[in-house]
Amino acid sequence: MKTEILTLLRESENYVSGQELCNRFGVSRTAVWKVMKQLKEEGYVIEAVQNKGYKLKANPDVLTLSELKSRIHNQWAGNTLYFYEETGSTNIDAKRLAEEGAPHGTVAVADKQNAGRGRRGRVWQSPAGKDIYFTLLLRPDFAPDKASGLTLVMALSVAQAVEAFCGLTVGIKWPNDIVVNGKKICGILTEMNVEPGYIQYVVIGAGINVNLEQFPEEISKTATSLFLESRTQWPRAELLQNVLKRFEYNYEVFLQTKDLTGIRTEYMKHLVNVDKQVRVLDPEGEFEGIARGIDSSGELLVEKESGGIVKVYAGEVSVRGLYGYV
Repeated sequence: MKTEILTLLRESENYVSGQELCNRFGVSRTAVWKVMKQLKEEGYVIEAVQNKGYKLKANPDVLTLSELKSRIHNQWAGNTLYFYEETGSTNIDAKRLAEEGAPHGTVAVADKQNAGRGRRGRVWQSPAGKDIYFTLLLRPDFAPDKASGLTLVMALSVAQAVEAFCGLTVGIKWPNDIVVNGKKICGILTEMNVEPGYIQYVVIGAGINVNLEQFPEEISKTATSLFLESRTQWPRAELLQNVLKRFEYNYEVFLQTKDLTGIRTEYMKHLVNVDKQVRVLDPEGEFEGIARGIDSSGELLVEKESGGIVKVYAGEVSVRGLYGYV
């Protein structure tokens, strides 16, 4: 009932009468009053006027199950939702939920992670009350060799959502680091469970630096937050809804060809590496060249000094700007 009342208050331009809420949910006025009291304690500013009812005047930046469910209304992305005030890793949670039979589109969200991971096992700093940590569970019906493109689908979705929601110019450092003004605001980690010939499930986790006000000195030159770049505190639940909505659309486009053909142009618009000198950190030997974009599989096309084009696969190597992170 709490989620439904919050949804009604948010969607109504006028006051919602207490009697209307009583009739809709079959509860007493005391029960409605208790819900309003809970919402106020969480930071929602609710005006109560006699003979008019209740009106939501201000919405705090909170991540709760009620807040998320009152925001997220997609066809499938996030319709099944799990929220954790604190957890080890939402990727671990999503994989457990997948093994328990959770459906396609399930999302695990946490206000704080204490065991978040990036690529190659790097630790991801995850304080409470500041950022977005979520993992989306997918059960795709295509060959396992197509799944690597899903990381780029999420990267594009985050970039598009942040750009539209926050009004910032957002780039993608291939394959899936989201950057603003040359610094990273989001990391993405995709993991897959595969049976012979088919995918059992894929989980795509993302950590978005939203309202962090400072970073440890050792990463302050390469990491930033939406707050630091805009000096604005952003509502995380609303931003997450925008990301999931974008992903749902981009994923459906991806399914039409089972590769990046349909979204390649949009991805390239955000790709900060294009026509830039890059250093490819390949275990078989580093080399330098000029990035020429991606192909339909999501591989980075790097033109070497010899003039030949090399396809770089994200799972095997890292790419850095010749003179720094980007």
